Amino acid sequence: MEATILTILALLFIAFVALGVYATVKVTKAAKRGVDRTLDQARRTVEDTTLRAKSFGQAGAAGELARLRLSLRTSMRATQEALQAGVGQDASLKESLDLFNRLSGHGLELDADLKRLEREPDRAWVAGQLPELTARTERITSSADALRRAARERAVRFAEDDLSTLSAQIDVEAGALRHWTDPEPAPGAATAGTAGTEERGRAGGAKGRTAGTGAGSEPSAITGPDPRLASYPWEKSARPETTT
Repeated sequence: MEATILTILALLFIAFVALGVYATVKVTKAAKRGVDRTLDQARRTVEDTTLRAKSFGQAGAAGELARLRLSLRTSMRATQEALQAGVGQDASLKESLDLFNRLSGHGLELDADLKRLEREPDRAWVAGQLPELTARTERITSSADALRRAARERAVRFAEDDLSTLSAQIDVEAGALRHWTDPEPAPGAATAGTAGTEERGRAGGAKGRTAGTGAGSEPSAITGPDPRLASYPWEKSARPETTT
């Protein structure tokens, strides 16, 4: 009996230790991913700031290379953020995101080429490569911009359609809430129905008097409730009257 208890306690201890090790590893990996994301964001910010300074501060091939890299990175990053934010709400954007991932391969290759040319000492040769590099950059950024704008226009269109449907439903509900409003009588029916209305009124009055004589009270159909007996949740209860 004691051996069984000791075995169970040992197994529980091992299980708790394994669970602690697993939790520690998960927390360490999560912290490492957070640090890596922070470092990547800081590195991108520094690179973008450096490229922006070069594009404005340097002339010639060096400034043009910096401008191309900055344009490429800005367009690709904006498109990636727009597609990743919208794919959770619109599953149709998954195909667009797959196409963008393929486009990102060409963008990374172009960025690497531009980065290598920044260290090229032969500036004349680099200047000769600029027209072809500019055309490649424009093709990639144009495709990225087209995907981003189409995704945003699609989201705006869906929002407008949903708002139109909601407005129509609210109009129907508002009309149903105003069910007590009587429709306006037709101009020709007002004169023709006057005599019949008077006869029905006299007959109704006679029936009402007959019923009132037998029951000792007026019919409830034409007698409104006592407003003093009606209570609403927003009204304060009346104070009891004091007698002297």
